[in-house]
Amino acid sequence: MDNWDEIKTAYQVARMGTVSGAAEVLGVHHATVIRHIDALEGRLGVKLFQRHARGYTPTEAGDDLFRVAQATDDQFSQLVGRIKGRGTEVSGELVVTSLIAMAPRLAPVLTAFQQEHPDVVVRYLTGDRLFRLEYGEAHVAIRAGNAPDQPDNVVQPFVRQSVGLYATKGYIEAHGHPGPLKDCSGHRFVCHDATDNRAPFNKWLRSQIDEKWITFRSTDVRALEQAVLAGAGIGFLPVMEARENPDLVEIMEPSEDWSAPLWLVTHVDLHRTNKVQAFLTFLKDRSKDWKVL
Repeated sequence: MDNWDEIKTAYQVARMGTVSGAAEVLGVHHATVIRHIDALEGRLGVKLFQRHARGYTPTEAGDDLFRVAQATDDQFSQLVGRIKGRGTEVSGELVVTSLIAMAPRLAPVLTAFQQEHPDVVVRYLTGDRLFRLEYGEAHVAIRAGNAPDQPDNVVQPFVRQSVGLYATKGYIEAHGHPGPLKDCSGHRFVCHDATDNRAPFNKWLRSQIDEKWITFRSTDVRALEQAVLAGAGIGFLPVMEARENPDLVEIMEPSEDWSAPLWLVTHVDLHRTNKVQAFLTFLKDRSKDWKVL
């Protein structure tokens, strides 16, 4: 690729979503932006954007270009900072990804980090899929389960994700406190809708009770948690949050079989950047009292 200006232009269009927004960031006329995009698409022989009334949306090819350009932009920003003697500067986008269950803990940490570094723009992405660090989809990923083994990733142990089995006081008043789970006929349970869900606590629950007792199901962890809090039945909640809620009753002592280790994952190309190192240090300090999550 012999025209980096066109790639930089495409990156800003993908980031801003509009030609006018990209033109403002780049300090060029909007016609220049359109010309660069048209030329780049012609050279590559593929559409990078879908044009619509609200702006430009990246195609799959455009997404690929955006991820690589984002990672490259981070590395160049780091290089410029070192050359100019601003080696400690922390700025630009910080992309962090985790399961949604971690949001109550991570959102305050990200906010506090941003308050210390106001030039940082936080993008907190949640979801079940693995974001591809090698394509610049995230700077820091927090992953559960077995230690990630993707090549070129730096993997560090974090904390354990611990959950417990809870019900509301209202549910207990209406249905009584359950005895051994294998004898829980008449009780109602809240569980993930997918019978092959990989979470160890969901696997354990299905091995203990009759499937017909699972009367509230969802594929969204937030919906399941809200169902337990609303009194729909007995279900799993993060221990740290549940033990702070006076309306919840712990059904049984949490089992080690229900928990899973969490890992901090970064790509080797960005691991040493000031932004990533500053956030990792900050997160580890703020999570020292997260004995269980």
